[in-house]
This record gives sequence, C-alpha cells and structure tokens, in this order.
Amino acid sequence: MSLRALLLPLLTLVVITAIPVHEAVAQSKSGFLYDTTLYNKMEWREIGPFRGGRSVAVAGHAGQPKTFYFGATGGGIWKTEDGGESWVCVSDGFLKIGAVGALDVAGSDPNVIYAGTGEGCIRGNVQPGEGVYKSTDAGKSWTFSGLKEAQTISKVRVDPRDENVVFAAAFGHVFGSNRDRGVYRSTDGGKTWKKVLYKNEKTGAIDLVIDPANPRIVYAALWEAYRNPWSLSSGGPGSGLWKSTDGGDTWTDLTMNDGMPKGPIGKIGVTASGARPGRVWASVEADEGGLFMSDDGGKTWSRVNDDRNIRQRAWYYSHVYADPKDPDLVYILNVSFYRSTDGGKSLERVSVQHGDNHDLWIDPNDPRRMISGNDGGASVSFNGGDTWSEEDVPTAQFYHVTVDNDFPYNVYGAQQDNSTVRIPSRTFGFGIDRTDWYSVAGGESGYIAVNPENSDITYGGSYGG
Repeated sequence: MSLRALLLPLLTLVVITAIPVHEAVAQSKSGFLYDTTLYNKMEWREIGPFRGGRSVAVAGHAGQPKTFYFGATGGGIWKTEDGGESWVCVSDGFLKIGAVGALDVAGSDPNVIYAGTGEGCIRGNVQPGEGVYKSTDAGKSWTFSGLKEAQTISKVRVDPRDENVVFAAAFGHVFGSNRDRGVYRSTDGGKTWKKVLYKNEKTGAIDLVIDPANPRIVYAALWEAYRNPWSLSSGGPGSGLWKSTDGGDTWTDLTMNDGMPKGPIGKIGVTASGARPGRVWASVEADEGGLFMSDDGGKTWSRVNDDRNIRQRAWYYSHVYADPKDPDLVYILNVSFYRSTDGGKSLERVSVQHGDNHDLWIDPNDPRRMISGNDGGASVSFNGGDTWSEEDVPTAQFYHVTVDNDFPYNVYGAQQDNSTVRIPSRTFGFGIDRTDWYSVAGGESGYIAVNPENSDITYGGSYGG
C-alpha cells in the first residue's frame, strides 16, 4: 500500500474533527478547511547533501591568514577561520535574500565587510538582489546599507585606506530597464550613496577595480544586457570601460582608445596590476574580443590572447585578476581556471575543485594564499593554486524536488552544474553522511520521477531529453 493510501484516512479525520473545535483553523482559496496546529510548530532541518553550489563572490584579508568569506548564489554568506576546513553561515537571520554576488573586506579594518546581493552572472535562473549589506563585527551581524532599487550588485570595492569609502557596481534589474544602475560611491560607510557613473537605464555596472598602486584610480566596466524568460541579450552601445583618477568624481571613457576592439561590446572584466603601475588587463566580449593589456593606464591597448577557451560564454565569465607581486602573472577564469606567467600571451590550466570559475581573491602580501569561487562553491589555496580545500558546504541549488513512498522516505533533486541526488529524509545513525546519498537518473536541469512500487527505479530528464 502506498504512503498516500495510508495517510488519506488520517487526513480526512483531521479535517472533520478540526472544523468545530479549533480556533487555529484556516480556509484555503478553494474553501478547504485545515487545522494550522498540525504544522505551525514544524521546523526546518538540514538533510544535505554537503556538496557546494555556485559561488560568484569570495573575499579575505591580508592580516588574517586563515580567515576567508564566500557568497553563495542561494545560501548567503559563509566564513571559515581555519583555512577552509570548516565553514559557518554568518548571514542567516540578517539577509532577506540568499543570493550574494559581491563581497569585500576593508583593508583598513578586517571587521568591516560589505556584501552585494543578487548576481551579475545572469543565468536563466538568476535571483535578483536587494542592494548592499554591511557588517562591522567580522560577519557576526549584518545591517542593510541601501541601494535596494538597484537590486543586483555585481561588485563592491572598499578603499584600502578608509573602510568608509566604498564603491558598488549596480547591474540593476536583470529582467527590465532600471534607472538605479551604474557605479555608486559612499563616503560615510554606506549610510548614503551617490551615483558617480551612469550611462542609461539599459546599462548596468558589472566590474570594478581599485588600482592597488594608487587608490584614487578606479576602473569600471559597464554592460548593456538583459534577460527575459526565453533569451539573453549581451552587448550594445552602453557597454564600455571607464576610468577615474580622482576617486570617482570624474570618469574617462577608455572603450574607443587605440587597440580596443570595435563594437558592439559586451561584458568586460578588468584588473589592475599592483606590481607595475599603469598595467591593466581587460577581458572584452566582442567579435574581435579576447584578453587586452595596457601599460599606460588604458590610453593604448594590445590584444594579447584571443583563445576561445577564455572567450566562451563571455556573458557568464570574462573574469581576470592580476597577481599583486608579479607584473606578468595574471589569472583568467572561465569554464577552466587559467594562469599566465607572460602577461596573458600563453595559458596554463590550473586544476581546481570544480568548473565554471567566477571569482578570485589573492592576498596582496602573500599571493600564494587565495580563495576561488566557482559553480561547486569556494575553495582555499595556500600554494598558489597547486592544491585546494574541499567544497563540502551545503549550498547546492536544486531545481526540482520529489519524494518516494519508502519509510523513511527519500528526497530526490537535480543539482545545478552537478548530478541528481537521492538522499534519505532521516537516518537512524548519527546524521546523514556522504555514504547515505548517491546519483539517480537525469541531470542538472531535469525532473525526476520515482517508480511508486520500487524506488530503485527512477526516470530523469536533462538537456537532451
């Protein structure tokens, strides 16, 4: 007999007895009466799996060698104080939305952290944000810091000299026009914000970098892009690369300078070298796009690499990071994680824990210490990327969920950029561990159906059917 058949008489009995006697009776839109005391004291509990999900934001501080943070696109802000061996979610109860797409720790005070919600890597299942949050106690508590109508915050960058000076790149509304897009600056620790760079209501800010050699120099990338339920548009006349030399007061457009590709321009990632003043790299989405380098602060450019491996799905990637000590060492993130030791001309693939790489933080004093964010979570390295910590944090995104008729019942789901999972709703041991879950039919985008008579038989869909 199925679980449904066993429960049906009990459900009927509950409905009949609940009507005349309980004050805690609610009526659904269809007119069905039910007793709310049957569920109003239920509590959520974690059943796993302890396998990480997509992260597009990571951060650390030069003065705290084993402390790192990462933002999950569906699971809030996480912190480790032991170099990635264990992680704790520090945003529960403070953030109203779980999608965190931007993080930065103030160089002048490691207790001050800014977080931007939403995510600028605009997949079809992207979650919009609600602006910026701030912590002044190293993540123990968070307060809302504004830019609510800007929604998606692509990047936050704190002036290394002053924790009260912070820039936010606001992508805006992913699915529509929005005048709250652009680059914002706060000089009072996020209490108030001023829009300092704006193109139009179709163009948001996607990347920001403060020059390590001169914090008054700021580079910003603007991106004209939007999604709707059936398509993505990346690029247009609003896209471009901009530079300020006075801390954001005024800006100069670098997009048409010598050596840059002709339009239309799409997404741009930008980074500045801390080892050689004036050296800048830009990963540019365009017909003749690729990785571009400038040695004069963006006045002139040369394309150093047009490899399709660093240009594929440019709207989803286009991430580039300069090593703070070596002027020729640069990291380019895409499906794979690449390192170049000759300014970007040649590429070396670095082995990481998961594919689809989106963010990287490098210690400005010790470049071998870093944290990477990808579609499997976040991982820490202390040897320049030779080895990484495991990504065993329960931040996986599941598109669809179903259950079977077993007792205890099992839960089935398809994880983003990973396999399907069958996991028990409870065990009779010391918790649900890695040995308790495994893959079943289907792939990340599909539904799963379980044979009602034999849960070992499952049917699943994916991209191919």
